Amino acid sequence: MAVDRIRIDQLLGKTGAGSRSQIRQMAKKGRIMLNNVVINDPSVKIDPKTDELKLDGVRVAYSEYEYIMLYKPAGYISATEDRKQKTVMELIDSARSDLSIAGRLDIDTEGLLLITNDGEMIHRLLSPKRHVDKVYYLETDVKIPDDAAQKMAEGIVCDEELTALPARLKVQSENSALLTIHEGKFHQVKRMMKAVGCDLTYLKRLSIGPLVLDESLGAGGSRNLTEEEIDALRHCN
Repeated sequence: MAVDRIRIDQLLGKTGAGSRSQIRQMAKKGRIMLNNVVINDPSVKIDPKTDELKLDGVRVAYSEYEYIMLYKPAGYISATEDRKQKTVMELIDSARSDLSIAGRLDIDTEGLLLITNDGEMIHRLLSPKRHVDKVYYLETDVKIPDDAAQKMAEGIVCDEELTALPARLKVQSENSALLTIHEGKFHQVKRMMKAVGCDLTYLKRLSIGPLVLDESLGAGGSRNLTEEEIDALRHCN
């Protein structure tokens, strides 16, 4: 994917080097070099693929997009920042300031989160019109009714605000199942199961489209996506 020319201060800001005003001060102090020449004007545009940018003598690595898989544990909120609660961003190793979450999970829900700055990909994965599968493993407080799968397949009225699109419920035991949905409404899985008479005791997202949670990460673990995973997400549906 082609990378456009970008201002030095924008690039450094995205890598977490500092605010725009802080980066201007860095430039004034001679801390920024472009192709081994000190740059005092951080508004200069460069090509990150061919130009060498250094801050304090250290080369600044930059790619236009970053894709991170996180195994979200319970107890963290799916937000980029929050003053009161722990956020999933505290669990990943990235200083970028432009990352977003592709499909949030409730604070008590575990499993796959995709964190990226590729807005086009996020839109494609989350749009109900594209019918990208999101698969969840769930456990309930009571036996799952025998007709629950049929009700889900027909599209279920959850409450006054939500009528869920047709979904696939594969019952695994009296109190556990896999649920595949195409949407991501607020508390959707909880509301769908509540509509058939069950409260959730555990919920975990296993996959988004072709991207499957890497269980070897362990709760709280993260890694960058492979090129194969990125390509599969770009071409799904």
